[in-house]
Amino acid sequence: MDLSRLEIELKKRLVYPYNWGSKQTDIKDRATNFIYKTYSFETLLKRTHDFDKSLRNYALNRWYNFWSAMAVEYLFTSHSNIKANKNRRDKLVDFKINNIPFDHKTSIFPRGFKHSYQYAKTHERELIQWLYNNQSQEGRKHLKNRLFIILYDYRNKEHWKMKSEIGLLKLAIDNYVKNFSENKLYKFNFGNGEIQSDIIWITKRIK
Repeated sequence: MDLSRLEIELKKRLVYPYNWGSKQTDIKDRATNFIYKTYSFETLLKRTHDFDKSLRNYALNRWYNFWSAMAVEYLFTSHSNIKANKNRRDKLVDFKINNIPFDHKTSIFPRGFKHSYQYAKTHERELIQWLYNNQSQEGRKHLKNRLFIILYDYRNKEHWKMKSEIGLLKLAIDNYVKNFSENKLYKFNFGNGEIQSDIIWITKRIK
């Protein structure tokens, strides 16, 4: 994967407002599944030219989030102790770290958590449980091992734009993998057996 080129493509998305228009649904997902095979942003704009505003915003956001997630997965699996899941239809596992399976999800800091960012960083278990309880009700909802990558922009509060900053993501992921320890993982049981989870914090500070 050409990460430098991908970062350029992702940043072309930043000049457009980040509005979903409506909640995620399986119907809208099926209507915009072409984003998985659409690499350039210019091609995406052409494919969505005749969409209504709501569906176009939905497609632009799905494309942006998907390709950012692909970059994150690539950054993880570039490490020798991490193996990619070759079954692309498996929605529960993206890769294994030291043979421990994980899905990963990059998210902006959730406003619905009702606590500050500083509070969350010292109450990680509470935030992780909230994230599991309030995750999407559609295709990727599950209660299995997951690594949460949480983005927070102190400067402009435009947290979503950080998904395009591949270099920043790489620094945080490399540091996490270097210091990874199974003993540091949070363990939960939501009624279907033990699961393991953790948070990687990525913060853009005020200079």
